[in-house]
Amino acid sequence: MSKIAEMDTIWEVPDELWAEIKQVLDELDPPRMTGRPRVDQRRALDGIIYRLRSSCQWNHLPEKFGSDSSVHRTFQRWLESGVFERVWALLVEKCDELGAVQWEWQAADGSMGKARSGGISPARTRRTGYPQSSRNFVGSRTGARAGRGAPAAAGRAYWLTAMAGRSA
Repeated sequence: MSKIAEMDTIWEVPDELWAEIKQVLDELDPPRMTGRPRVDQRRALDGIIYRLRSSCQWNHLPEKFGSDSSVHRTFQRWLESGVFERVWALLVEKCDELGAVQWEWQAADGSMGKARSGGISPARTRRTGYPQSSRNFVGSRTGARAGRGAPAAAGRAYWLTAMAGRSA
């Protein structure tokens, strides 16, 4: 197997690659006939590459890529329309033609981090604030009912018998 020349890291799309990506974009994301004109697709793609490589926030994109919200909107639209899958397939095909893909060994990379604000839980979370247990006793904020539907006057008796292990 011959040694293949190492390529530089891509921060902006080269001209020869842009010509092929432009064909995919013309097919999957053609310009609209009405409404405001869209942002320059090449600048948007360069902004997306910059964002994904640098891990910066969308609102911290350099101004040379255009409006950060427009670049993000373009990213979302291309994600939904399958542009990235087609471009990825195109790149893998070109790389395979160069003999640079080692199909017998592939790896995936990822990172894990702490979920902000506790993440997403499938279980219902307990409300915080006024304690649930205080509603069971006489003198609680509601004052109308105490422990398992018993009248407030019986609340103290119910509590004492429950503590003793007897039922009221």
